[in-house]
Amino acid sequence: MQPESSVAPKPERAMVALEWAIGHAERGDTTTCDAATPADFRAAAGVYLPDMRARFDRVLMAPDAEAGLDALLVSGALTAMLPEVEAMVGFGDGEWRHKDVWKHTKQVVRQAVPRLEIRWAALLHDIGKVKTRSISPDGEVHFFGHAEVGARMFDKMNRRIPLFVKEDALFSTVRFLILHHLRASQYDATWTDSAVRRFAKEMGPLLDDVLCLSRADITTKRPEKKKKGLRQISELADRVRTVQEADSVVPPLPSGIGDAFMKAFALPPSRLVGEVKRALELAVESGEIAPGLTSEEYVAFVGAQRDRFNIPK
Repeated sequence: MQPESSVAPKPERAMVALEWAIGHAERGDTTTCDAATPADFRAAAGVYLPDMRARFDRVLMAPDAEAGLDALLVSGALTAMLPEVEAMVGFGDGEWRHKDVWKHTKQVVRQAVPRLEIRWAALLHDIGKVKTRSISPDGEVHFFGHAEVGARMFDKMNRRIPLFVKEDALFSTVRFLILHHLRASQYDATWTDSAVRRFAKEMGPLLDDVLCLSRADITTKRPEKKKKGLRQISELADRVRTVQEADSVVPPLPSGIGDAFMKAFALPPSRLVGEVKRALELAVESGEIAPGLTSEEYVAFVGAQRDRFNIPK
């Protein structure tokens, strides 16, 4: 084979390589294919970039995405187009005995719900680990800040090869998921309702996507540990739902209605004030008077029926 520099790039060869990877992912093909060169992929990106993205999408969304990702590696596509992903291959399971990040990533992609934004985030969520690995004196491996580093790497990746051009929403969602993919796994039962509320607010409309990615990110081979991790995320989802449901309930009576009764009817602080409020709440629940009115309107309603509410004249 001639050196790459002396061979004219063939963008069609890159497209054939991507189709070959799709065959592995979608149909379980076992054929072989000559790897395209980085120059082939660069040339293809200059003219076929949207079509190349579509082929990557098909691999990620396929029934056997793991086989497709391995085929992308063999084809040269990862080396040429996504070196941040290719760098994870063989990173781990070696001297420092942390899980192989490439094997983990492929499993996360496979386990992720088949939504494009989540599958892309699953592929890219750990790219920051390669740049952040540290070893403590006792031999423990850490990846401090890898989510933040991964999000910045994703920014640079998209500037280098704009796979998400004209798809700002998809780009923003994938970036958000990379940045926040650890958040749900940090939950424990000691979180207060305020902490749960703050988490839900920060995740905003992407809360469900964050939880889905977090579930997929559990790849331990220990059944009890996996069950515990999934249970923890489910508990967080339940807590969020409970807090949001409680927050969505509109109080039937306005704040300070008791003070309004005392002022309007010259009542001292007493049990009677509470009884008036409870009787008024029952009237609201029965539909006799609408909820959410002003204090003045409720005072007028009660004042017109003083005997019913046991208010002295």
